[in-house]
Amino acid sequence: MGKLAGKTAWITGAGTGIGEAAAIALAHSGAHVVLSGRTLATLEQVAATIAASGGRAEIAALDVLDAKATQAIADDLLSRRGGVDIFMANAGLNIAARRTDVLTVADFDKVVGINLNAVMYGVLAVLPHMRSSGSGTLILNSSWAGRYPSGSTGAAYNAAKHAVVALGQSINAENGMHNIRCTVLMPGGVATPIWRDSPNPPTPERLANMLQSEDLGDLVRYIAEAPPNVCFNEIVVAPTRNRVIAV
Repeated sequence: MGKLAGKTAWITGAGTGIGEAAAIALAHSGAHVVLSGRTLATLEQVAATIAASGGRAEIAALDVLDAKATQAIADDLLSRRGGVDIFMANAGLNIAARRTDVLTVADFDKVVGINLNAVMYGVLAVLPHMRSSGSGTLILNSSWAGRYPSGSTGAAYNAAKHAVVALGQSINAENGMHNIRCTVLMPGGVATPIWRDSPNPPTPERLANMLQSEDLGDLVRYIAEAPPNVCFNEIVVAPTRNRVIAV
């Protein structure tokens, strides 16, 4: 029996990339995983993969910008499963026209909405019953750009991901005494579908040298399996061949 047997884990952006890998890893550890995202077909594929290996998963389709729908899923999980033990806010995006000389108000709102506002919608939906139960693990996916802003990631993305780091600090300051812990992940250079929106998509060789989604999935599992008195406040992780800091 896995260390997370009996736990309910809810992941947004669970259809691809880091969210998919995290869902599979948590299910392998025994968690009942709730998969949220906008594309039903990809969620079904992840659920099938988990089921094929003996794990348990269910689908809760969601547009993370819909705060009422987010709350409804949390309320349903509270009534059916006693709440959410592990919540991972993973949904994110970037845009191609990301420099300030071409950035539009609409695109700025889009990036900040998905990468920051939607994160808070999920946190606010699950925190009350975590506080009532006296435990909970929150994992917020920021970015290397949340610690080290760069022109390549853009002003909107940099701002939103920095704000997620501050959000994690606030969650721990206010909720640590309730045995709730929050980890902010700051991965850099992960081979995920987000690169499709890059103005300069990486070559296959560069993608192969990046962190892989499974690397982050294993890390999420490690965080969730840690003893309840352990909180990894922030984790910055990058490929060994880190082009950003190479000299």
